[in-house]
Amino acid sequence: MEKLIEKALNGDARSIARLITLVESESPYAESLMKTIYPHSGKAHIIGITGSPGAGKSTLVDKMIKEMKSKGKKVGVIAVDPSSPFSGGAVLGDRLRMQQHSVDKDVFIRSMGTRGSLGGLSRATYEAALILDACGKDVVIIETVGVGQSEVDIVKIADTVCLVLVPGMGDDIQIMKAGIMEIADVFIVNKADRDGAERIATEVKMMLDLMPKRSWLPPVVTTIAEKGEGIKELCSKIEEHYFFLTNSEEGKRKKYQRLTNEVEAILAKEIARIVEDAWENMKSKELLDDLAQRRKDPYSVAKELLDNILCGGNLNV
Repeated sequence: MEKLIEKALNGDARSIARLITLVESESPYAESLMKTIYPHSGKAHIIGITGSPGAGKSTLVDKMIKEMKSKGKKVGVIAVDPSSPFSGGAVLGDRLRMQQHSVDKDVFIRSMGTRGSLGGLSRATYEAALILDACGKDVVIIETVGVGQSEVDIVKIADTVCLVLVPGMGDDIQIMKAGIMEIADVFIVNKADRDGAERIATEVKMMLDLMPKRSWLPPVVTTIAEKGEGIKELCSKIEEHYFFLTNSEEGKRKKYQRLTNEVEAILAKEIARIVEDAWENMKSKELLDDLAQRRKDPYSVAKELLDNILCGGNLNV
């Protein structure tokens, strides 16, 4: 394991892929691996790209990779896809749209499944981002599925969140969603050659004007990803936001909040594992019969289970 980690930290793509596979498959070695990796992380700019399916996120990321590469940056990409109900693996395989970069030694692209995570982002997504960070990537781009809560969930992982909107797909309604306006650091109106693009851009700016003043005013960038138009300006605005984060109190506060979220996520996962194990030991046909016949209620059973865990010393509280 030490040799594998050492090779990954030196940028070996095959070793990096193996480390990500270990955390994604929840290997018994995953925790010790992340403990070793963590001190080497904290240098990369993590960028979240989210938005409705069909917004052109993968094409946008493809062009962003090219622009960032032209500036000498090493780029890691995690394309989060819906999980297969059979294998747990990624279904769509968005990295196919980024095929031209697959042989570039300075670019690492990985598709990952949501693996049933309600927020659309599994714990392994963040751990994979940390691995790419520790292994020398200057920028790590996380492209989300773009459905439901994942749009908001990305803020717990990324330094800079980019929300992609598209005319003609109901995205004028999308911007009215509670929470959506708050999470985006950069708004992107993609497929700007379509009718209605200017209207969406104007509506976003009007909504931002109505919101409480913030020290960072999210810019609205129009792009035509297929033609590569607007990509240079987009990357410039993303860099401006990262500079703002590294030189402001808000940036420090956001960083501390992410670290808090990180510890809480690990705690929640560990507590859930302990509770599930205890429930499996407690569950019996007699108990389920009592619940079915209403001789016992699930609230009392749950409290009894928790009392047994706490009194048994399985949780240090």
